[in-house]
Amino acid sequence: MANDTFDLDVTAEHPIDDEAFAAIDRDRLVAEIAALPSDLRAGMTGILVDGRTYSDVSQELGIRQPELVRVIQRGKAIILRRTAQADER
Repeated sequence: MANDTFDLDVTAEHPIDDEAFAAIDRDRLVAEIAALPSDLRAGMTGILVDGRTYSDVSQELGIRQPELVRVIQRGKAIILRRTAQADER
């Protein structure tokens, strides 16, 4: 099971409403991740869909963990923006 905490000193570039993000159902999350730019999909899938650790996913992708944290933050921000826009319609 993935540990959602990490001890990296990474400042969030994109504010994330964790409660709103957690409210997105799994099917919609998977669809939203599939619609993300390719540089975000693998990290988002590994962490949020497959439940893998930041360490495992960063090693597989060949990136440092702080960069993976930024990928996840950016992807979450995009998904939250998209879902908020869709819900307004």
